[in-house]
Order: sequence, then C-alpha cells, then structure tokens
Amino acid sequence: MFTIRQATVSDFPELTELYKNTVLSVNRKDYSAEEVEDWASCGDDITHWHELFAEQYYIVAENKKREIVGFASINDAGYMHTMFVHKDFQHQGIATLLYNTLEKYAREKDVDRISSEVSITARPFFEKQGFVVDEKQKRKANRLCLINYKMSKKLRITY
Repeated sequence: MFTIRQATVSDFPELTELYKNTVLSVNRKDYSAEEVEDWASCGDDITHWHELFAEQYYIVAENKKREIVGFASINDAGYMHTMFVHKDFQHQGIATLLYNTLEKYAREKDVDRISSEVSITARPFFEKQGFVVDEKQKRKANRLCLINYKMSKKLRITY
C-alpha cells in the first residue's frame, strides 16, 4: 500500500508542506496554538533543510498515487532527527514502516543505539518501538521553548 524511497532535494516543497501541516494539526492536541505555529515556522528555513539533508539519510513513504505521506531521517551515528506522517494518513502503519526502515539502516551502519528528540505527541509511538525516555526537556523551536523528550533505544548490548 505504501512504498519507501530515499528522499531527494526535489522533494523539499512537499516535505515542507507536510511538515507544517502535520505540526499545525496533529501536534495541536498536545501543544498550544502559539507553540505549534512557532514550531511549524521552523520549516521555512530552506538553508536548514539543505543542512539536514547533508547530514541525515532521508526517506519518504509514498501512496499508490506517488504522493508523499510521510518522511523520516537518521544519521550514520543513529540520531533520528525527523519523523512526520501526513495528517490525513495517521494510524495507517506509515510511521512504523518508516521507523523499521531507519532501524534497518542503523543496523547496517553498525549503530549501537538510536536516539531522538521526540514530541509529547510522538512519545507513545516511540515507546511502542522500544524507546525509553532519557530526559524530559524544553527545546527551543523558533522563538518559544517546547517540551519534548530525549529518547533512545539500544540496538545491541555493548560491553
């Protein structure tokens, strides 16, 4: 039903739109209108998108119409910067598909542990994937500081 492919720079307009719409609608249940508007405005910086693409492995999920319905990213050290699923495609297994693809990539890169900074909204999903909360924090979006969680998952035991 959904396919995964590596993202390209030409996907930026679609990713930016998906990011903003998801933050403004899905994350609205856990953050104030002012907080989601500030957070969504972080997607306006195209230079930042280019920087992230240079340091992260980005993937997208597409539906049968080849529309991007989700995207996620991870770097070679196991830091997952991004995971967003389109507001109209929530609870259809897309986040799990994206996550499993990134975990497979991390294992291929011989990563011991995946870490991420996760919103209040995303925390239950990550806990279901085996992540634990390392720390609750306030993180600056654009102007405002929002609550999120540093979370991690060990992929293998290290001695």
